[in-house]
Amino acid sequence: MDEPAQRARWSRRSMLAGAAAGLVSPLVVNGSAAPFSVEASAQARGKLRQVTIYAEPVEGGLVGYGLGPGQATIPGPLLEIYEGDTLEIELVNNTDQRLSIHPHGVDYDTASDGSPLNASFNEPGETRTYTWRTRTARKAGGFWIPGSAGFWHYHDHAMGDHGTTGIARGLYGGLIVRKVGDPLPDKQFTVVFNEMSINNKMAPDTPMFEANHGQRVEFVCIGHGNQLHTFHLHAHRWADTRTGLLGSGDDVHTRAIDNKDLNPGDSFGFQVVAGDGVGPGVWMYHCHVQFHADGGMVGLFLVRNSDGSMPAGAQEAIDRFHAHQHETAQQQSSSTHAGHR
Repeated sequence: MDEPAQRARWSRRSMLAGAAAGLVSPLVVNGSAAPFSVEASAQARGKLRQVTIYAEPVEGGLVGYGLGPGQATIPGPLLEIYEGDTLEIELVNNTDQRLSIHPHGVDYDTASDGSPLNASFNEPGETRTYTWRTRTARKAGGFWIPGSAGFWHYHDHAMGDHGTTGIARGLYGGLIVRKVGDPLPDKQFTVVFNEMSINNKMAPDTPMFEANHGQRVEFVCIGHGNQLHTFHLHAHRWADTRTGLLGSGDDVHTRAIDNKDLNPGDSFGFQVVAGDGVGPGVWMYHCHVQFHADGGMVGLFLVRNSDGSMPAGAQEAIDRFHAHQHETAQQQSSSTHAGHR
């Protein structure tokens, strides 16, 4: 094992040891930040995790969530906990409009719903606490009720009708609830298809995600807006399971996929080994609805060499991507009509 890999593993073990020693800190990372994890042992389950999130204006008339004043991003920070944990979010509204934070996949009472229906939102300048609870699978009668583990998301539900304005302006982020024993990634990326944008950007300004060859990479994929999408990643595939991984090599029933529906309100996640079987290089991820890709719903996944250096031809591919002119909606409409003549 090379020295950088040793340092990365040691860093993760150090953070796990810190959590076990009693540091109260949920896993909260930006979609492009280095991974961080809470302790996954049985003794650490059922903990109360607390975090403060700030909703603030960002450049271009957008709004984002952040972990501190002036730190708002689109998407917001990736929140991660284990089944059995409770997460308390103190939301500070530093905007001039009402807004909230509403989760998918976890339990909450009406006061933490994040909707105007239940008078659960922050007025401008207001600070409010939202409580999200998680649980493991349980048996009810002759059936099993699923727990909270999954790749979920959160978003505004109060700016405009049903949070429509808040989501359009960037108030959203990823939420992971893990089972104890789930494999942890080396890098994590949040990808949000929102109308005709990726993380509220269009090519060539869409995010370029980077990993070294051989690193375990986790994608958290979320859909918003009114458009129907699919998410496709070039040269990599994953199992159509909760984690994107197979339970064993004997599984002959689970499909391997590299393209999956990502429609409004949908979310899923998966792990891949960067460049596994194909090597380093620049690979596209994009919506496979063709006029969406033509219109700019395309980004890059750069797999560097294992030492972090650029692979041959990678910079040229990146330059070609940035030089490419994607069609506008008007151009797409004109070409479609011309094809029907």
